[in-house]
Amino acid sequence: MASSVFGIGLVSFSLSRIYSLSLALMVLTGFGMMVNMTSSNTVLQTIVEEDKRGRVMSFYTMAFMGMVPFGSLLAGSLAHTIGAPATVLIGGLSCILGSLLFARQLPSLRKMVRPIYVQKGILLEPPSE
Repeated sequence: MASSVFGIGLVSFSLSRIYSLSLALMVLTGFGMMVNMTSSNTVLQTIVEEDKRGRVMSFYTMAFMGMVPFGSLLAGSLAHTIGAPATVLIGGLSCILGSLLFARQLPSLRKMVRPIYVQKGILLEPPSE
C-alpha cells in the first residue's frame, strides 16, 4: 500500500506544474516512501533470528544503500535523454507496478511469516476448530 502511495505521489508530482500543489504532493510522496522503508525494515528485523539479525541488516543496508549510486546514474542518464518529469513519471509507474506485483504475492508471504510471528508472540495462534 505504501509503495502505491509513493508511486501515485511521484506520478502526480511529475504531472504537476503548480508550485504549492507540487509541495503538497512531495509530502504525500515522502510519507509513502518513509512508511514503505519503515515497514520493510520492521518486517525484516522481526522475521530474522536474533543471532543473525546484525548480519542480515548489514547486508540489507549494503544492498539498499549500495544500489543508490547506480539508480542515480540511471535516472540522471534517463533524465538527460527524456527529461526529468518523464523520468519521475517512469519511476512512479514502476513503484505502482511493483506494489501490484507485491500485492499478488502477499497471501503466500503472510502464510510463510505468520508461523514466525506466532512463535515470537507477535501474533496469537488462531483458535483451533
